[in-house]
Amino acid sequence: HIGHAALLNKTKQRAEEIGAMPSVLTFDVHPDNLVFHKEVPLINSAHGREEIIRRNFGIDNVVFIHFNQKVMHMDWKVFVDNLIEELDVAWLVVGHDFRFGYKGMGTAARLKEYCESIGIGCDIIDAVRIGEDIVSSTLIRKFIENGEIEKANHYLGHPHTLSDTVRSGYHLGTKLGTPTINMKIPEGVLVPRYGVYAAKVFLEDGSEHISVTNIGVRPTVSDENRVSVESFILDFEGNLYDRQVRVEFYSFLRPERKFSDADELSKQIRADAAATREYFIKNP
Repeated sequence: HIGHAALLNKTKQRAEEIGAMPSVLTFDVHPDNLVFHKEVPLINSAHGREEIIRRNFGIDNVVFIHFNQKVMHMDWKVFVDNLIEELDVAWLVVGHDFRFGYKGMGTAARLKEYCESIGIGCDIIDAVRIGEDIVSSTLIRKFIENGEIEKANHYLGHPHTLSDTVRSGYHLGTKLGTPTINMKIPEGVLVPRYGVYAAKVFLEDGSEHISVTNIGVRPTVSDENRVSVESFILDFEGNLYDRQVRVEFYSFLRPERKFSDADELSKQIRADAAATREYFIKNP
């Protein structure tokens, strides 16, 4: 989000100044899952986050640390020493609320003091605000869960995205004349509010296409209660099975609902397609 963007831009600036490689260090799972035994879903999968960092910020070196019991119980100074030694760190950039090490004893202020004592550069980035709000992942998760996708995108600084390999689905869309591509939300990743979104689909060849994207359990045609992501790509023909695609969400059009039959569903999909076209004409 735009708070992280402030960190990443400062990292690039420092790297250029000292002739180093800008790098991002991140955990593969949310630490709260282990620390507080509560499931905190990620906004993007590890792969998705890496892709956003590379595409939006041009930082290719993204290092993932597996957050486990050993990392959780590590003294904060030992954690910093290990990083410096293993990654040949010359400068660290962290957020104002950064806490790390056993029981969160490592704070941004302590890190800066320690870096100064061992001759390593350190920047602490202030909170980034929109109005009264401090931009945070917690706030953005709430927006996404509520279907307030335009608000979420404003705080993210880019459209909320899902990247996945296209899977074989039920082929019902093909029968209705509105073929869809099927994707899955990775385990541990936040599921947006069920419903229909005005979206864009980006293909491996770099082309972008507007789409009607449904997130939900398909109550009209299935009672499996399994979450799927289906995109009807407008003005597109072609087979995308087993291809990697990215969906960007722009606007929540309506909640998911059960239709009386396939005909009613088909009519609604066409209405959703018209609403999507209209959205992108108004918001080019």
